[in-house]
Amino acid sequence: MKVIFHEDFYQVYTSDPASVEGRMEAVVKVIQPHTEFVTAVPASDEDIAAVHTEHHMDRVRRDGLYDISALAAGGAIQAATAGLTEPCFGLIRPPGHHASSNSCWGFCYFNNMAIALEALRRKNKIQTAYVLDIDLHYGDGNVNILGRKDYVTVHNVEAHRRDDYMDEVTREMEHCHADIIGISAGFDNHEEDWGGLLTTEDYLEIGLRVREAARQCDGGCFAILEGGYNHKVLGHNVLALVRGLSGSGLL
Repeated sequence: MKVIFHEDFYQVYTSDPASVEGRMEAVVKVIQPHTEFVTAVPASDEDIAAVHTEHHMDRVRRDGLYDISALAAGGAIQAATAGLTEPCFGLIRPPGHHASSNSCWGFCYFNNMAIALEALRRKNKIQTAYVLDIDLHYGDGNVNILGRKDYVTVHNVEAHRRDDYMDEVTREMEHCHADIIGISAGFDNHEEDWGGLLTTEDYLEIGLRVREAARQCDGGCFAILEGGYNHKVLGHNVLALVRGLSGSGLL
């Protein structure tokens, strides 16, 4: 399976946990032998401006975070575009699901998911989309931007018990009808991460269920990295989701 990545994502661009040294290295070490890496390219100003205000873009520039954030957004566009024909994972940072059109927080600057889906929509590559947010934290930016679009359904999984969580994902995928399914793939709900809820095998199952839903819709699917901060398990959790999306069903 293709993974969108760039070595610039190794850089420590801020002091927040999403940017900490070694985070991306931990993922690459585990997944690279099993995947095909494709180099990310930055999103254009036009792509970003379709989602964010000029004021917000200027603020990100002043903070010295525009280039790395545009690269992450571009990687998301590539992952979504590839996902139309085969499952794809965007190994990108900074994350994006807390970024709204004119504001951001939670280690996010540009909303990668929104930028990617809006790019596909403007190019008439999709008519409908579904966003499954599996991060520990509610993706308010996704909801603020995409929740107002009549072509997108956004669902944040909010169950607090493992079985209920997986049942919620199953129900959502059984009733999903979209040209493309995008996963805001946070891994901080893992049992050895901040949330302490899911197992590595659960991420495999989530990937399998999303893949099957996309197949039933005759559509595509992709995922982009959001949270996940325990380097000892993050790479294995990413690999589990990737293998689920690819249909291998093996860990």
